[in-house]
Amino acid sequence: MAANTETDELKRVFGLPTLVIYGVGDILGAGIYAVVGKIAGLSGGLVWAAFIVAMVVASMTALCYAELGSRLPKSGGVAYFIHTAFGIDWLSTLVGWLMFCTCIVSMATLSRAFAGYVNAIAPGIPDWSIVLALFAGLTFINFRGMKESSLLNIICTTLEVSGLIVVIVVASAFLAGGGANPPVVNPNVTSTPIGWTAVIQGAALAFYAFIGFEDIVNVAEEVKNPQRNVPIAILLSLGIAGVIYILVSWLAVQVFDPATLAASKAPLLDVVARAQPKFPAAIFTIVAAFAVLNTALLNFITSSRLLFGMSREGLLPGWLGRLHPDRSTPYRTFLVILPLAIGLAVSGTVQVLAGATATLILIMFALVNLSLIAIARREPHPAGFRVPLFVPAIALVLNLVLVAFASNDSRLLGLGFMAVGVVLVVLQSGLNKGRMAG
Repeated sequence: MAANTETDELKRVFGLPTLVIYGVGDILGAGIYAVVGKIAGLSGGLVWAAFIVAMVVASMTALCYAELGSRLPKSGGVAYFIHTAFGIDWLSTLVGWLMFCTCIVSMATLSRAFAGYVNAIAPGIPDWSIVLALFAGLTFINFRGMKESSLLNIICTTLEVSGLIVVIVVASAFLAGGGANPPVVNPNVTSTPIGWTAVIQGAALAFYAFIGFEDIVNVAEEVKNPQRNVPIAILLSLGIAGVIYILVSWLAVQVFDPATLAASKAPLLDVVARAQPKFPAAIFTIVAAFAVLNTALLNFITSSRLLFGMSREGLLPGWLGRLHPDRSTPYRTFLVILPLAIGLAVSGTVQVLAGATATLILIMFALVNLSLIAIARREPHPAGFRVPLFVPAIALVLNLVLVAFASNDSRLLGLGFMAVGVVLVVLQSGLNKGRMAG
């Protein structure tokens, strides 16, 4: 029998239903459980409008991803799109680095959130030990392969969606019984004035909750019939998540006034507790923990496939582009991902860094919009999914508008990540020139 050897072919294990579940699980994740209160603090009772604005902006870029995922169904995602559009290695490497940063920062942030949920039902366990245990489990699942990861994703997605259904059901019953008249008002906090500026500021934060649909293109090489299934999965996933977000956010500000919701550390848990005091708080806490775990897993998968794809395109060292001979997983990328994610998680700075995630994503989405414009002008008649050229143009403008409404701290942190990326690009360029000279 021939010995196993390393391969560079990923297994196609995703059909359309499992790909949609993957996308919904990635988008829903921990976002709605964490940020709905903060958005209410910015947009007041119009928190649902902030989610609608964010969904519109996300939908325009999702259409761009749908076409690019149909045209170029390869691992590497945004970095591969930009490299195909412009053929500039340093730009592709820089964008890939920024995308990688968003995944790593998100993983670190979510691991700390997971530790918080665990401590809510098992106090006294050190955060760092919970973080390490979480990453050990995620590494094992990711190493085992996409089938195992997809199974865990399905379980976690079912739980997190169930948690949001609980919010919808108990809050709806509460309102039907007249519980929202009058709303509970916290005398220790003040309401935020409502206006379009406040709504757009809320949308800039709400955009964080929609992050995830772009990850679908990173597993395109593991999808059956990707030219058809990738675009459909992107649009279905975003639509399902958006409807749930809008409904949950509207119900939340009916149960609690926006100022009280903004002051809550666990807004949806508090909504459930007021709407149905008999519902076991521990069960909802466990559901929220699984939602956080799911998003962390999907960020891990995305970051590993991103490094793998960039390596195969010659944008990163070639040793990252090899797969395990038995599991067909990009296991070497774990050696880069884990130290960075764990280091950020235990440093205690991830909460500050999380604010830059949406800004970085919006900047990268703007570059994706430009990439589609360039590719569509060069090759105007693709065989698969297609959108009119004005769609990426409008998406570009909308993404930049939301960047303008992001906080100053978020923009400064984004510039910091970009500066580190520039340094890495220069170093990689120097290494490449050295190899050519040798």
